[in-house]
Amino acid sequence: MPRSIVEDNSRLALRVRPADKAILMRAVAIEHTDMTDFVLRNALDAARKIIDRAERLRLSERDSFRVLDALENPSAPNARLLAAARRLPKSA
Repeated sequence: MPRSIVEDNSRLALRVRPADKAILMRAVAIEHTDMTDFVLRNALDAARKIIDRAERLRLSERDSFRVLDALENPSAPNARLLAAARRLPKSA
């Protein structure tokens, strides 16, 4: 039977194979830390890298110059953009 989700619980349960746990425990001993700190620190580092890769747009040098050029020399607004601007509420 699945366990119910407890939203105010800050615990995270993991099932780990004995061989994997032994490797983790060896690394924990080498780092002179505890299992919670070791796992959390490394998991958060990996999570931040994944989020960064997903949310950051990396441009080639050519594309970077194209973006800068578009910002410095914007094209004239077309009819659809002008119509959209007219639909915006008037600011106070």
